[in-house]
Order: sequence, then C-alpha cells, then structure tokens
Amino acid sequence: MRAHNDSLALSAINAQFIQNFITQNVKAHDQIIHPDFVCIEGSGRIVNRETYLKNWATDYDSSGCTSFTYGEQCIRIFGDIALVRSKTTAIRMVNGISRTDHTIYTDTYKKQKGKWRCIQVQITPIK
Repeated sequence: MRAHNDSLALSAINAQFIQNFITQNVKAHDQIIHPDFVCIEGSGRIVNRETYLKNWATDYDSSGCTSFTYGEQCIRIFGDIALVRSKTTAIRMVNGISRTDHTIYTDTYKKQKGKWRCIQVQITPIK
C-alpha cells in the first residue's frame, strides 16, 4: 500500500513540476526541489539549485514554447529513493517557424520526513 501511495504522490509531483515550468512558478517549485538539487541539462551542463530557480522564472517564456506536454511516465521506487521518467514534447516558434522537440527526463527523488523532494533532474534530447 505504501508503494501505491508513494507512486500516486510522485505522479502528482511530476504533474506539478511540469505545471510549475509552464507557469514559471518559482515559489511552488522551490517547495518540491531538495536543497542539494542539481539539474543536468541536455548539453551536459550542470546547473545548481540557485541558478536553476533564477532561470525558472523566465525559462518557459524565453523558450518560445507554444505547447509543452509530457507522457509515458514511469515511476520506480527503491525505498526512500525514486526515479520518475517521462518524455516531453515541446512545440516552439523559432524564427517564425514551428518546431517540435522531444526529450526524455529522469527526476531523482528522496523521501525525507514523509515528503518527496527532487534531488536531481537529467534531461536528454531525443534525436
């Protein structure tokens, strides 16, 4: 039963993560990422928590996205550690031309004091 409840909680957090991105909600996002959080971008660049949250406030608007969706969610729980993996589709305008990009991401979560928080995001472009 615990695994089922954790899976539901992680699915809800994943949905909130995406919603936070689209709405650029830094305050809500700050609540779901761990103090030691890092993001590994598709380029391989590692971004610390402070820079990540600073960028979060404008990333969606500056991306040129007109649509951003996720699917094929897979949640794997290993005690107090969990991996949440999904694929994304971003439709964006680049120089007046609509372009569709796909990524797959894996978010690593740690459960502390009954609360799941994301400690690492890794984003991989799908070519």
